[in-house]
Amino acid sequence: MDSLEKLFEETVRDIYYAEKKILKTLPKMAKKASSPKLAQAFQAHVDETETHVERLDQIFDLIGKAPRGKTCPAIDGIIEEGEEIMKEADNDTVRDAGMLAAAQAVEHYEITRYGTLKSWAGKMGMSEAAKLLDATLKEEKATDLKLTDLAESEINLEADESGEGARPRKTATRGRQ
Repeated sequence: MDSLEKLFEETVRDIYYAEKKILKTLPKMAKKASSPKLAQAFQAHVDETETHVERLDQIFDLIGKAPRGKTCPAIDGIIEEGEEIMKEADNDTVRDAGMLAAAQAVEHYEITRYGTLKSWAGKMGMSEAAKLLDATLKEEKATDLKLTDLAESEINLEADESGEGARPRKTATRGRQ
């Protein structure tokens, strides 16, 4: 790459791919979650992620390029790790803790990408793109905070209590919403 503009475009393609991949994965995670709050958090993030894709579409318009993703090995690896947890965890609360950790890894990746893109857009005088990226960055940070709160107030506590010999949570006694 020979310019910041080209690097910006390639990085937008990277996060576009990531957001599309996340859109496919979140419903699976919501379905696997035994905690109703965690399932709701995953489902709510689907709507947000759709908005993020729409904003990226607008950015592609601003730079005069067709919206097209570029394979992102980083997000593929994080999602693969989360899928392994969903398959391998024998205990519902441990599975929830692992899926939540994987979701936060995704959020942290997105936060770094959107923060970098916002900075580059500002440097290149692309104020409209910077505004769009900032809106998404704020939402990603808010999601990360919500997931942290859920982890610390419920999910990790229950996973810790489930230790050796504990029975998996019976979701029927918890009441799904």
